[in-house]
Amino acid sequence: MSTRAISGKTKICGVIGDPIEHTMSPVMHNTAFSKLGLDYVYVAFRVKAAELSQAVAGMKALNITGLNVTIPHKVSIIPFLDKLDPLAEKIGAVNTVTNNDGVLTGANTDASGFLQALMDQGVDPAKKRVAILGAGGAARAICFSLAERGAELVILNRKLELDWAEKLAAEISGAFNKEVPALELNEANLAATLVKSELLVNATSVGMIPNPDQTPVPASLLKPGMVVFDAVYNPIQTRLRREAEAIGAKTISGLDMLVWQGALAFEKWTGQKPPFALMQQAAMKVLTGHEK
Repeated sequence: MSTRAISGKTKICGVIGDPIEHTMSPVMHNTAFSKLGLDYVYVAFRVKAAELSQAVAGMKALNITGLNVTIPHKVSIIPFLDKLDPLAEKIGAVNTVTNNDGVLTGANTDASGFLQALMDQGVDPAKKRVAILGAGGAARAICFSLAERGAELVILNRKLELDWAEKLAAEISGAFNKEVPALELNEANLAATLVKSELLVNATSVGMIPNPDQTPVPASLLKPGMVVFDAVYNPIQTRLRREAEAIGAKTISGLDMLVWQGALAFEKWTGQKPPFALMQQAAMKVLTGHEK
């Protein structure tokens, strides 16, 4: 990445979260700004929960153009914003904030990034039967984007947090007027659900570093012709994706969702079409350890 001079005209974007040290967003965005010759810079800010209101006020006071929002602020930031886009309002979580002359608008590009990652691979989830594993923040954004597109959902979550799945299913049922079952994530329920599913989405952390040998789905339950989307992106090639590809299923990496959510935020802030492939390459370099 070439070095750009930062001046009094340089627009600032960034990410807030806690912890924040391992974010890949700065390298993705700064690579894209450099490629397009934009006078922008992207930095990471560690913001503790108790300091969130001051951080948002600081965004206005310092005229910061845009912020990504990560754990633990995606829900708690909402009261400090001026507006929400319709999907972020439905989801009840924000990961992107745009500052337009002091008016802060929240969006959820996690949801749109997931959908874009699917569509980019030629998979339109409209009217498809989808099994979603997990009911946390990632699953929430994914479920709302799928429901809005017209997919038929089943949510499976581990027994200890089955109430999360039931609550999420009830919210989606209410928002989109469709029945959404919530089931315990066990082998029997997986088997019964996957027989009828065209798309499987892993929105749990199972298979993530430091436990890359784990998988949320026994290989025997996977089938050729289904699409398997694993939201885990570290490692890039998870055991779930390896085993799905081995039996002839199509797979999509969680890295695509990560990069698309960033690319869509980039477009909101700059009005420019993001260089997706370049942003993906920058993120992969970080993941594979070529760039510290």
